[in-house]
Parts: sequence; C-alpha cells; structure tokens
Amino acid sequence: MYQPVIDLAGEVCFRPNFWQTKTRINYLIDEYLSTYELCDRLEDLPRQFQDPQPRKWSTINWQDINPEQVIGIELDIFLSIIRGALDIEAHIRGYTQTSRQYLEPIHPNMAKFVGGKVLENGNIIELGLYASQKEDHQHTPALIKIYQQLSQQKILPQKREVQIYQAQKNPYQDLYQHGLQRVATEYSAVCLYLWLMSHTTGTIQQVLSELLQDEVNHLTKFWGMGMWLYPDGAEQLIKYLLSQINTILPVSYESDLQTKSNLKSTFQRMMSVLNWQSGSILSRGELIYTFVWTLKKIWHWSSQLTPEYLQSCCATPEFFENNNLESYQPETILF
Repeated sequence: MYQPVIDLAGEVCFRPNFWQTKTRINYLIDEYLSTYELCDRLEDLPRQFQDPQPRKWSTINWQDINPEQVIGIELDIFLSIIRGALDIEAHIRGYTQTSRQYLEPIHPNMAKFVGGKVLENGNIIELGLYASQKEDHQHTPALIKIYQQLSQQKILPQKREVQIYQAQKNPYQDLYQHGLQRVATEYSAVCLYLWLMSHTTGTIQQVLSELLQDEVNHLTKFWGMGMWLYPDGAEQLIKYLLSQINTILPVSYESDLQTKSNLKSTFQRMMSVLNWQSGSILSRGELIYTFVWTLKKIWHWSSQLTPEYLQSCCATPEFFENNNLESYQPETILF
C-alpha cells in the first residue's frame, strides 16, 4: 500500500508539476503566515523593546544535507540561488545600521531593536536583535553550510554596496521611503524561502524553515510598525509591492547598478543577484505565484489590524516624548 512521504510542505513530490508545487506553496503559506503566527510576532514587539531575545533555532544535523533533498529543480540552479541569497544575507549588518539611522529620530526603541546602540564615532556598543547581529547572524553560516555540503566547495560572499543613510528635510518622509524598501526586501526574502522550501525536503528544508521564520518575524514587525506610523499608507504599500512583482523580469546586474537609486529597483536587484535569468519558465511562474499569494495572505492580516491594536504593539513612552504627531501630515507618494 502506497504511503506518501510527508514533510514541512505536505506531501513530497520528487518530480512535481506546477499544480503539485502550488499545493506545497499553499500549505507553507497557511502554516507559516497564519493570522495567529503573524499576530504573535507583532505582539512580541513590546517584550523585545524591554528584553530583546533572539528566536531559538531547532537542532540541525548539518552532515545530513545531501543533493537528494533538492526536488523539482536542477541542483546547479538551486546552488546559484543559495549563492545569491548568501550575498544578500552577508551584508545585512550594513542594511541594519542604515535602518537604525532612519528610525532613530522617530522611534528610538525600534532603532535600538533593529541596530543596537552606536556611539557618535560609529562604534557599536550594543548589538541589536534584528538582522545579522543576533538573529540573522545565523543566516550567512547556514547558507554557507548548505552550499558547501551540496557542492563540496568552499564559498565566500561577494562584496556589495549597501545603501547609506541619506537624510532629507522630513525624517518621517525619509523613513517612509526607506521603510518601503525594507518591507519589500523582507517580503521578497519570505517569498524566496517559502518557494525554496517547496522544492526541498529533509534537513535542507528544516534549515530553510528557520530562515523563513526569522524573515516572517522581521517582515511582521516592520509591516506593523509601518501601518501604525503611516495609517494612510497601507493602500500605497500594497500598490508598491504589486508594482515590484511586475518588475520581476530578466535583468542584468550591470543594468541594475545604473538604476539602484530608483525606489522600484528593489526586486530587480534581488532577482538579478539570485540569478533569476537562469530559472525555467516553470520556476518563474511558481515564484511569481508565491509572491502574489503571500501578499494576499499578508494583506488579509493587515486589514484586520486596528489602530488600537497597533498602538498596543508599537507605542512606547519614548516615542511620544520625541514626536508631535498632531503636527505631522504624511505626504502622498506616487509610484
């Protein structure tokens, strides 16, 4: 009697068609992006402001990683995507400090949570929980171990430029522009790891689930904070993310460098680094489906977040001491 193999994405299909992979993607979205999970991560913010603690990973048997755990995608393509993800994760500390600088004038507690405490000379005296400094500090070594275990080759991350802090006239507007990019980056990471989990099983899938849970944690907190700070910006955020999905086309890394200052290059940059051009039409269709269905799930959750609920999760005394909300009128940003 046939006994199906079950993993974190449901029934394993070693030669999956689009509909089978779609079923696995749906299973993962329902499991890792449920309303309960998203609310739990957002409601974690007040505790993190008081006593930041990283999310603990489960024990992983790294030696158990093998090529047979990659399903429905060529191993060399999978490795190229892991290599691209590694290049992004390895520079997260730079992104983190940029976010800290944008947040500091408005929400010091969130700035500390994101990037820790930094002296005027730039020296970090206390690491932040968010990103590479505690949670994402595990991401780069994990991706390196996956790559080296599968390829039997050593790998080092490529050097990349990190967007620096550029203050303009209005710190709220500056943070809004930067926040859109951060949400887009976290959202795309969530979608990528979801899709990779649908094409893996065993220990590789277990590692990717840990990466995914960290990214969901980050996305939820940034999204919730954005909804609280910019209550009139929710519809614009959705339109922005939809516009980013439309930009997922084959682009060269050189052409992306020419447009890196453009707000709408976020997804293009990520897709080019992840070797998007080398993927099959099927893989591209699956990934675009993941982007759309993930956005639908998050938007459904986001639409249920009341101002009172967001206030309970995001507000701190220090925020109200440093801000006069009555005098702030957010500008409309057109995409």
